[in-house]
Amino acid sequence: MVRAVSVGGGAFFSEIARRGWVSTAMANGTHNNGRGEGERDKPPADEAALSARLDRLNHRLSDIRKDRKNQTDQSGSGAASANASAMARGFRLSSELIAGVLVGAVIGWGIDRLLSTSPWGLIVFFLLGFTAGVINVMRAAGVANSDASDRS
Repeated sequence: MVRAVSVGGGAFFSEIARRGWVSTAMANGTHNNGRGEGERDKPPADEAALSARLDRLNHRLSDIRKDRKNQTDQSGSGAASANASAMARGFRLSSELIAGVLVGAVIGWGIDRLLSTSPWGLIVFFLLGFTAGVINVMRAAGVANSDASDRS
């Protein structure tokens, strides 16, 4: 039996399917596969039906590929903007966390310099900045409501 891989829209596969009866004849060691001289060039009826089915399948697959290509062409700009939007959201969330930590660390460092309480002000405000950054990220991501923190 001859098996082929669909290459280039399935045209290669349908060509192999059309000529598959010749390969079978050669594999059997006969040139005419047990048929008379006039029937040598005609494939058997079941192979002709198989060839017709493969041609129909080839046409259906090419139609589906064209539809998918049209859909990806139309939504290609939407997919690019969705990726850009996701990247923008990621940058926003990471910058909210980093900003909270940095602001807390700077305030703690300033209090340590003014009151000479090194390193306690930096440690306490660094942790407070981290907590504030996590809460801001949760709010921006939609995990926590902004009203929930106002109630407590």
